[in-house]
Order: sequence, then structure tokens, then C-alpha cells
Amino acid sequence: MTRLRFRISISLDGYTAGPEQSVDNPLGIGGEHLHDWVISLAAWRREHGLEGGEVNENTEVVEEEVANIGATIMGRNMFGGHPGPWSPARPWNGWWGKNPPFHHPVFVLTRHPRPPLHLEGDNVFTFVTDGIISALEQARRAAGGRDVSLAGGADAARQYLRAGLVDQMDLHQVPMLLGAGERLFEGMTDLGDLRLVRAIPAPGVIHLRFSRQ
Repeated sequence: MTRLRFRISISLDGYTAGPEQSVDNPLGIGGEHLHDWVISLAAWRREHGLEGGEVNENTEVVEEEVANIGATIMGRNMFGGHPGPWSPARPWNGWWGKNPPFHHPVFVLTRHPRPPLHLEGDNVFTFVTDGIISALEQARRAAGGRDVSLAGGADAARQYLRAGLVDQMDLHQVPMLLGAGERLFEGMTDLGDLRLVRAIPAPGVIHLRFSRQ
């Protein structure tokens, strides 16, 4: 059965991005350090068309998370660009260049219609304006029996968590404090039927997995 799998890096005080997010600094002040543990890995670099990198206790976790993924859902802010309607004169095509690291269909939650975006490497971005249920249904069909990844950001994740639609949640908790920014569980009081099923300490991070019981 196709599962919805959510993964994100998070600070000790619960933030997934720092304050003052912008197009020039999408993760806000200090937010980029939430990902220091992963960007040095050979597994991550290979996904992004880069050579070299480390192999350590984090490697198996990253490789496991990208396995058996057939489609991805993300929020408008994660896809990026200025808020509001899309600019036909200067269309925003994401943070990842001509060949993004997904290599499967991606569904972007947005209030503003836009034709599908076709990029290299089998990357097709579909812009969904009729809500999270529609995006999940489309992603499941596109995944062809494989799982669907919920990539974030925090607002998109909260919508799916509150609706009880997340089957697996992987939090990569980094030992740092941001103090402000975008808090993942803002306004939430419980995780529904998601329960902690494993914790893996590794260099620079602890990997926490929650699964539907």
C-alpha cells in the first residue's frame, strides 16, 4: 500500500527554518545549519549530481528514506519564489536548477494556478490549487504503487499531520537552538496515532522515526 512519508530536519527548540526567511535566504538566519549533517554525505551529494562526500552512520538513514519513493508533495514556500501569483515574465523554476534531485513527479501546493513545469531528469512539477487531499490523490496515482514523500515545509506538513494522513514521520533533530523562525508543530497538541518506533544517534543529529500504529 502506498504510504505518505514525511521527513525534515528540526532544531532542538522545534524550528525547521530560522527567522527572516526570504528568496535570498530561504532557510532564514541559521537555518542552513540544520542540514550540515546531510550535505557532506556522499549519498546526498550523489543525489544532487555532485562527487565525493562522507560515508558514516547517517548514510544508511538517507539511503533508506529515498528508497521506494515514486512522487513528492511540497508546499509553495519549499518550491520557492516570491509569494503571490506566478510571474509569466520571470517564471520561478525552483531552487534546484535544470535537473532537480527528485526524478519523479512533484506536486506543489499553491493558491495560484500554473501549467505543469517539465525539467530534465523526469522532473515534472504539477501545481495543485484544490487542496491537500487532491495533491495526495494525484501523487499516489503518479507513484505507481511506490510511496509518496512529503517534503515540507512546515505549513504543508502541519496540514497533512492535522488531517491524520501521514503514515511515517522522520525527524532529524539537530543539537542547535534557533530561537525563532518557522516552528513545525505550531498550534498542534498531539501527533494522532503516530508513535515513536526508533531513535538513531549519529554524527551531528539524532534520527527519530514515528509510524502510524
